[in-house]
Amino acid sequence: MTSTVSIEQYTVADGESGPYAITTGPDGALWFTMVRSGRIGRLVPGGEPASHQLAAESGPTIIVNGPDGALWFTEYRAHRVGRITTGGEIDEFELPTPESGPYGLAAGPDGALWFTETAANQIGRITPDGQVREFPLPLAGAFPSAIVAGADGGMWFTMNMANAIGRIDGDGEVTVHPLPTEAAGPVGIASGPDGAICFVEIGAGQIGRISTDGKIEEFPLPDRAARPHAITTGPDGAMWFTEWGANRVGSITAEGAIEVHDLPTPGSEPHGIALGPDGALWTALEFGALARITVPTPENDR
Repeated sequence: MTSTVSIEQYTVADGESGPYAITTGPDGALWFTMVRSGRIGRLVPGGEPASHQLAAESGPTIIVNGPDGALWFTEYRAHRVGRITTGGEIDEFELPTPESGPYGLAAGPDGALWFTETAANQIGRITPDGQVREFPLPLAGAFPSAIVAGADGGMWFTMNMANAIGRIDGDGEVTVHPLPTEAAGPVGIASGPDGAICFVEIGAGQIGRISTDGKIEEFPLPDRAARPHAITTGPDGAMWFTEWGANRVGSITAEGAIEVHDLPTPGSEPHGIALGPDGALWTALEFGALARITVPTPENDR
């Protein structure tokens, strides 16, 4: 028997809170940001949601696992990087550059966390004890967005306004890879199971793929106005992404085969997406919920 994708929805906040990014923590819970209300949420699948309040206008955006067993997040409006333990203890670190607009965040191979500064046009690096370095980008107004560790030891990031993918090494040297499609507007980025880097083009309605030697492929979505936002590796080996403008999630295989799936509630605004502790995919819906996506895998697809 062939199993199919199924989607369930769980309310975790009011409609004004804005669940945005999501990850699985070391405690086996889902952790997510609420960008409009300044909160960090936590949900054990099957349980009741809880949250931890930051400054209401801090704008927490991306949240990831840190190398120290805590969760780390960016505060886009407060221009800080934050840390929360699984017990709810919070530390916040001011950045050297004021009004920097930190957004993307990822653990690096060097034991530090790397982040993007959208407004300052820089890439930052922060150690678990809060030591920060910043690296200016070679292109003005690039608006660096999401960032991820690559299989080659570099950190790869999207340059939303420069229409390019960047790579920065541990010494701060930046390599720029321009995209073939004009005004593609890359945002979300993830490392694929084959070692390539996959990203979404919110402006062009495409999924992109770049090998570590710089070869780029682009795959148009069935709906070019879907506004893809975030991307991650699914349990089936495909890359899964959100379509923020079309109220859908989708998948793309290494061969470029694309499938899309409608979310249960119209206008739910899917943003971040991550593999959950239960083997399902979870996405944050800005209207106040999380969606659980059960994906067929080789083990259950028979």
